[in-house]
Amino acid sequence: MKKLLILIVWLPFVASAQQRVPSIEDVISLRSVGAVQVSPDGKMVAYTVQTTDWNDNRYDTEIWLWKEGVGAFPLTNNARNNSVGPLFSPDGQWISFLSDRGNKNQIYVIHTGGGEARAATREDEGIAFYEWHPNGKGFVFVKPEKEDKTKKDREKKFGSFEADDKEFVLSHLWQIDFDPLRPEPSERPCYETVDSLKAKAGCIERPKATRITDGAFTVTGFSVSPDGKKIAFSHQPDPLINSFVKSDISVVDITTKKITPVVTNPSGDSFEDWSPDSREILYTTNLSDTVSNFYTNSKLFALNLETRATRQLAKNLDEDLGGFTWETNGIFAAIWNRTQRPLYRIDPVSGDFGVVKTSPHQFQGLSFSRDGQTLAFTGRNGDELTEVYRTSLNGSAERVSQMNEQISEWKVAQSEVISWKSKDGATIEGVLHKPKNYDPSKKYPLLIVIHGGPTGIDAPTPVPGGVYPIVQWLDKGCLVLRPNYRGSAGYGEAFRSLNVKNLGVGDMWDVMSGVEHLDKKGMIDKTRMGCMGWSQGGYISAFLTTNTDAFKAISVGAGISNWMTYYVNTDIHPFTRQYLKATPWSDEAIYKKTSPMTNINKAKTPTLIQHGEFDRRVPIANAYELLQGLRDKNVPAELIVYKGFGHGITKPKERLAANWHNWQWFNKYVWGDKVELESK
Repeated sequence: MKKLLILIVWLPFVASAQQRVPSIEDVISLRSVGAVQVSPDGKMVAYTVQTTDWNDNRYDTEIWLWKEGVGAFPLTNNARNNSVGPLFSPDGQWISFLSDRGNKNQIYVIHTGGGEARAATREDEGIAFYEWHPNGKGFVFVKPEKEDKTKKDREKKFGSFEADDKEFVLSHLWQIDFDPLRPEPSERPCYETVDSLKAKAGCIERPKATRITDGAFTVTGFSVSPDGKKIAFSHQPDPLINSFVKSDISVVDITTKKITPVVTNPSGDSFEDWSPDSREILYTTNLSDTVSNFYTNSKLFALNLETRATRQLAKNLDEDLGGFTWETNGIFAAIWNRTQRPLYRIDPVSGDFGVVKTSPHQFQGLSFSRDGQTLAFTGRNGDELTEVYRTSLNGSAERVSQMNEQISEWKVAQSEVISWKSKDGATIEGVLHKPKNYDPSKKYPLLIVIHGGPTGIDAPTPVPGGVYPIVQWLDKGCLVLRPNYRGSAGYGEAFRSLNVKNLGVGDMWDVMSGVEHLDKKGMIDKTRMGCMGWSQGGYISAFLTTNTDAFKAISVGAGISNWMTYYVNTDIHPFTRQYLKATPWSDEAIYKKTSPMTNINKAKTPTLIQHGEFDRRVPIANAYELLQGLRDKNVPAELIVYKGFGHGITKPKERLAANWHNWQWFNKYVWGDKVELESK
């Protein structure tokens, strides 16, 4: 025992002495946990784990199972595709999931004791999402309609074309029986009868799905009532991205298939959950707001289905609301509060709310046991990777997964949350990352990394990444600031509204005032600074490119360069109209004020531009416009187009390339180093 004790005491010392800087490949290869579900009795937890497959250049997601007294082990292994969406059967004996095993996404079921997974559905169109029926004898699911045959006939004659915003496929609710004891068709011979070659005798028929909803709408979310009699579902006229503002909520009787609209506000309504007694539904809504719902708070309501009486809950909870679950002991959700995300409880009668758990600092997906006393979730503290936890509401959290062991020997970012005053007096927070061996007597180069959104948020983390090699830069010797500029989530509606009609301009105030704050503290070398970001962060970086020469280098990832160009090309036109409060034709001045291209003649900063070839959110025309403008002004500029990608770089090899392109660019202009792209 004494020898064992000595070993335990000295292991952390050994790990510390052997700490190393991870490679970019190491960071991209990190395993991560995702969706989580607790069993009805609270004694098992199913969760997904994402790994990196470099050979096939893809990320793979599979399901793991944790059991009391046993620990965690992998439950699925789909070599070519993912296994996602794990759910326990109501009796806790089965785990269902979605997987594409050569026949589009189908529902598969595997026993919690192990064995082979079996397909519960065989739908030609595949399954979008699903639930167990509360009786455990079947599933309710959403699948797309069959492809219109007339479209195929048209293509034979006229080739391929599409009318904008007019061609789409609706999705509807279906149900199917499930019996774990039902034999498979292969278990019994099937003979042709004497009287007809088409007739069969002695055959085992697979259950067939039956339709629940029909009509000129598409289902976007649903849940079966706890008593198993009804389904509440969100729906909108079509699946187009901007139609969310027209979303309503209806209830369908499973037996009669009668659909009853129950929430039909002029703006978007979204179903959240059923009350445990099946008498009420919980929903979020923007009521009649169709002109500012991109940045204003949604509101939470409960509706009594018998009386049609509604009551607003958590009226003074100042954040955009969603992700609620209604248990017998209250309504729960994890909600951003600055850079932390505690667990909130809302009283379903009074609407009062409060924080019930703050450890770990950030809660994500929630799953409760049948009695509402045991909770499984993903979460982390600021110096940790995300883990899966299980806890009682009154107890401390028990860690189920082991993700942080991956970085136990790494040199990682040292994070702290700082704040400063912007030009207009607004308080801005940001995450400041320092190297492991930070020396307060030195002045460091500064790199600024700006998140997207704008309603995103950055929080402390040991391995910030994405397409930026931040951990490697920290070890090279710099500070990294990730500002939560105006518009970020977690700071309330008024803060999110600060960049309305002030995009770019106010964001630049927030970034540059953060620079001045660090400079006054004597922490940075202002002659060696760089800035970068993706999406909205790319837009802010582009704005800085043409409006200041404070930086030695800038990287613009999928960024907007001209709001006019963006407005007519993007797939989310209302975003621009809401934030700028105009179209280009009604107020050209506001589009010029907030566009990076307006001051292209002032640009001096070497700028790397990164963009996905098929980006619809921020079309690539924005990249070419900024590139040409910079080249015309003889500003060093380079555009890297990532072939086959949309708004994000979603494969490991191209993500590796994007990291290397940023590593080269900033090392050249901030540190003066020449870096060649590795060929092997």
